[in-house]
Amino acid sequence: MKLFRNLMTLVLAGFVSFGAMAQDHGTKDEAKAMVNAALAHVKKAGNDQAFKDFTADKANWTKKDLYVFVMDMKGVMLAHGANEKLVGKNLIELKDQNGKGFAREFIEVGSTKGEGWVDYDWAHPVTKKVEGKTSYVKRIPGFDGFVVVGAYR
Repeated sequence: MKLFRNLMTLVLAGFVSFGAMAQDHGTKDEAKAMVNAALAHVKKAGNDQAFKDFTADKANWTKKDLYVFVMDMKGVMLAHGANEKLVGKNLIELKDQNGKGFAREFIEVGSTKGEGWVDYDWAHPVTKKVEGKTSYVKRIPGFDGFVVVGAYR
């Protein structure tokens, strides 16, 4: 009986852990909402302050596995909520493990359509495993750059 109870406890703990992990993944809808919230913050605080906030203020700009980043139309990272070391670097040549130049695709979407989704593979910031990711890109009005938030698929 004690063995059965211990096994049931492990099984239930596994279900709870699995549920918690599933909730830790942001959705496409949450990513898009976060981009729009970031754009509202840019409008209110100004570019410089907002970009600093996106990089440093994890409590407000990192939710589950979602984070905000900002890139200009030349491929320079202006803010990054998951990796501050990327700020100031030109990442226009950045490609995923399949050779997809997704940074160029961000720029293409931001400069031609103004907003849209880009699919690519990227290392998850928590697990470090490469996973499929879809990122919502939206141009910053009156600025030569865009805000991005991606959800792992």
